Parts: sequence; structure tokens; C-alpha cells
Amino acid sequence: MRRSLGTSGVAAPRLEVTRMRRRHLRGVMAIERRVYPRPWSPNLFLAEMAESRNRCYLVARLDREVVGYGGLICYGEEAHITNVAVAPEHQHRRIATRLLYELILAAIDMGAEAVSLEVRVTNWRAQRLYGRFGFRPAGVRRNYYQEVSEDALIMWADEVRSSAYRERLARIAGELPEGIRP
Repeated sequence: MRRSLGTSGVAAPRLEVTRMRRRHLRGVMAIERRVYPRPWSPNLFLAEMAESRNRCYLVARLDREVVGYGGLICYGEEAHITNVAVAPEHQHRRIATRLLYELILAAIDMGAEAVSLEVRVTNWRAQRLYGRFGFRPAGVRRNYYQEVSEDALIMWADEVRSSAYRERLARIAGELPEGIRP
């Protein structure tokens, strides 16, 4: 595993993003239960991973610890990000940025021209992140998050195969800290 030297001169762990596998489910479920009021079941993750032709589920690991994950479904020219989550103690370190970057690359590889997602209307931090990736508000799903009685903002990023969008992705990747950068 590649490591970079931290400010103390000690090797700092490097973030690894890889396909989600059954062996990662314990770590994924630990995060899932902490960040969502109504978590997905392990069987739902297994079913999603089994559909590898049009789905991509990734985990982010520091050393061997799963610290985040995300997934998407691709339907022809449209992809939909199903989830992006980072363990609370690892949030605000740009791990979600790296996961979103990798998911969008996967969507492009699967033929997507546009990518959508839903986010809580009160989750301003996530909305700012998505905005950096070119996602724009396109509508509202009323009471989408029923467990907390909250609406979802529907966001879309268009023309993700364009050279301008590729430049945006390269800029985002270049701004990531050394241990998080692809």
C-alpha cells in the first residue's frame, strides 16, 4: 500500500477506493447504521453488488478499515447515485469527494451522459459538494425521507462526457489532499 509522510514524518495511510465486496459489508453496515435512520439491509447491498453490469458500489478504506462507501445505477445514458456515506469520525476529510469522483467516472465508463441524485433539503454541506461536481437542483420529492419527514432535493449533472466536465473532474482531483487523491 502506498503511504505518504504526514506532518510528523510518520507514514500516513493512503485512501484506497475499490469495488465493494462481501467482505466489506461489516464495515459498510457499521457506517450505514450510524448515518441513516432507516439503513439498507446487508441483503440489499448484496443484491446491488450482484448486478455489476449496470451498478457500481465502491468502498473507501484507510489501511483495512472501511471509512466510506457509495453506489450508483446506470440506465443507458442516465446514472443515479444511490448513496454516499462516510463514517462520522472520518467526515470532513474529502473522502466523500473522492467517492463521488470515482462514482462519476464509473457512470461515464458505463455510458452515462447525465447523473442524478437526491439529497435532504437541509443537507447544505452535501449540496455544496454536489454543486462542485456540476449538480444543479431540478426538483423536490416531497417527504422522500419519510423516517425524518423531510423532502429531497433532486439534483442533476448533465453532459458528464464533455471535455469541459472532464476538466472539472481533473480540477477536483487535483485539489484533493495527497493521501486522498486518486
